[in-house]
Amino acid sequence: MSSRFPFPIPNGWFQVAYADELAPGAVLPLAYFGQDLVMYRSERGLARVLDAFCPHLGAHIGYGGKVSGDTIVCPFHAWRFDGAGTCVEVPYAKKIPAKAQLRSWPVLERNGILWVWHHAEGKAPDWEIPAVPEYGEPGWSPYLRHRWKIKTRNQEMAENGIDRAHFAYVHGAADVPESEVTFEGPRFRSLQKLEFQTPRGPMRGAIESNTWGFGLGLVRFTGICETLLLGCTTPIDLEHVDVRFSFSVKREHGNDTNKGVGGAIIDDIVKQMGEDIPIWESKIYQPRPVLCDGDGPIGPFRRWSRQFYS
Repeated sequence: MSSRFPFPIPNGWFQVAYADELAPGAVLPLAYFGQDLVMYRSERGLARVLDAFCPHLGAHIGYGGKVSGDTIVCPFHAWRFDGAGTCVEVPYAKKIPAKAQLRSWPVLERNGILWVWHHAEGKAPDWEIPAVPEYGEPGWSPYLRHRWKIKTRNQEMAENGIDRAHFAYVHGAADVPESEVTFEGPRFRSLQKLEFQTPRGPMRGAIESNTWGFGLGLVRFTGICETLLLGCTTPIDLEHVDVRFSFSVKREHGNDTNKGVGGAIIDDIVKQMGEDIPIWESKIYQPRPVLCDGDGPIGPFRRWSRQFYS
């Protein structure tokens, strides 16, 4: 446990890379969940994630390791491990030691993102990241990517989305509408219906957020310009998270991710992140907060959060 946050690293699916960051034959060292990992893509194109340190003499396979077929070769003594973490060859030995094994991590490649399943007790995944229908569609722009390393925890960031009052005092919002919030299994959904003032008069719109565990927040902005945000937050250790925002804008009337109304929406969201970060990095978690009637459903959210901790 950390001194500021009395909970362990959560279980669930978390982004560890974009799919295009791992070409066939590529090896990538990772540091997530308080552990060192190695990710590689086999010559057949399958992404694999293993514990990083060779059980032989401790070399980090992510630094200098090479892909051979569906296996990865340790740079120190050329011990070769398959995607399940089993040592399949020691080139100078007649017998492979029985304990020559690396932990293999479940990997999911979806929506142009590589996800890893973390579970403190080693349990298999019991839910999946949903496919995003907008991803890869010609009517939607490629991801515009932003990334931060923040000294906070997943639950703290997720809780921010239902804390209605802070939008006025941190982000300067003139009016924060009531949200319809529902919790179901590993997902919670929030819907805000809005009215935008435009040169052509009022226009109705909405912000719909679907959160899957603590790893993915899928947000759709409709109304003036349809915009999609995949907000992915991955635990690095007990004090830090790796946050990636992937934006896509529906291509209408010449709009693209860095132009027009879509660009303005993205700029505003990035600006709000900059306003939240100093508070996240300096606050503590209050296990028994003194709440009032305008705070939003913080109690139900925290009860929903308990399922992600072993």
